[in-house]
Amino acid sequence: MNVLEELVIETRDFARHRDWFQHHTPKNLAMAIAAEAGELASEFRWLTIEESSRERLTSEQLSAIGFEMADVLIFLLRLSDVLEVDLDELVRAKLALNEDRFPKVARDWKK
Repeated sequence: MNVLEELVIETRDFARHRDWFQHHTPKNLAMAIAAEAGELASEFRWLTIEESSRERLTSEQLSAIGFEMADVLIFLLRLSDVLEVDLDELVRAKLALNEDRFPKVARDWKK
């Protein structure tokens, strides 16, 4: 079992123990992803490109950003579970498609 599968099970159990399945419809989950993505974007509102770099963000900012990223992922995992979509497989398939759409550039990249 990979990490994504483990997280899907954990988020499913979390929702089940709170009787949230009734609310976790594909439409509601997609809307929750959009809302959480907006909250993530708001953490960067008014920052310059330089201020939004890893080196310039405070530990408080990084923590808030990390939690918003986690919220997006949690709802995405729930949506993948409800729709029985294998994200692991689809991410790899999408990357393969993008290999053809976006050719590599000759450049040394840092991490």
